[in-house]
Amino acid sequence: MTVKESLISSREQQKPWIETPLKESYALSQAAGCRVFLKLENLQPSGSFKSRGIGNYILRRLEELPHDNETMPHIFSSSGGNAGLAAVHASRTLGLPCTVVVPMSTKPLMVEKLKAAGAHEVVQRGATWQDADSYLRKEVMAKAGSGAIYAPPFDHPDIWTGNSTVLHEIASQTPGGDPGIVICSVGGGGLLNGVCQGLETLNNSSTTVLAVETSGAASLNAAIQAGELVTLPGITSQATSLGAVRVTQRSLDYALRSNVKSVVLSDAEAAMGCWRLADDERLMVEMACGVNVAMCYDGRLEKVLGREVRKEDKIVIVLCGGSNVTFDMLAKWKAEFVNGA
Repeated sequence: MTVKESLISSREQQKPWIETPLKESYALSQAAGCRVFLKLENLQPSGSFKSRGIGNYILRRLEELPHDNETMPHIFSSSGGNAGLAAVHASRTLGLPCTVVVPMSTKPLMVEKLKAAGAHEVVQRGATWQDADSYLRKEVMAKAGSGAIYAPPFDHPDIWTGNSTVLHEIASQTPGGDPGIVICSVGGGGLLNGVCQGLETLNNSSTTVLAVETSGAASLNAAIQAGELVTLPGITSQATSLGAVRVTQRSLDYALRSNVKSVVLSDAEAAMGCWRLADDERLMVEMACGVNVAMCYDGRLEKVLGREVRKEDKIVIVLCGGSNVTFDMLAKWKAEFVNGA
């Protein structure tokens, strides 16, 4: 059996992501004044939705290998943390080594999780993801040989297609038909692209998408204001998983559509979403996910929608997850931001 045949056999046995539950949250529904459902992407093997996109991307690259390939592929990922974790989990599922380069802003907790997940090597380099990515491609992969497969964290159509599977699941799981609103956070735009692509595939033009960022990492909102892609000078938000200084062109194209609304909240609001979710639903997520939950509290939905929220409104929050969170971090955020949210 060739290396490719062995990989195909592994792929057929198990794909690198799972179908996740859609759970109605009575606590968040009461807070928001409508029906709120949580798409539990925090239950993915890597702890975030990125298992879908990165997993699909790696499968597509393996399909492209020559039939008689005898070189064991090696996956190389640049990431703020969660995409790298998804790449490691997907690679291990398929029996492949994976090297991850993360920026210096990545917390020690995430570095340890990458190692514990089975990464071949974890390297920290550069101030931003873009710096880490440049180092990976120009330095690390240059020495890797012919078996190297580069796995970007968000900017590729195969990643968006993988992420779009979340919408197909939501469509089949939401009681009584499609949700009126889907809330997702935006870093580089991979999830937003997948959500919007999924709506297109389903011929759904009625669902509104709220694309949520934190102040200090709002590269999509900056692009919308400018009418073109903008590169932020740096990332100042503590929601480091949203720390892409520039979104994809596809993300901006989608964001300019009438059914997509850009929302920017503070780190304090994102942190509030995290500890309120832990209190109300016993779920721990990082700030990049908590910022979506924050939309349910204190009239934020009405302000963004420009209308009263109706009891019959159905909202799905893509609980994108994230592994960079602990009980102690939640307590710290609450102590730091309790007067700012």
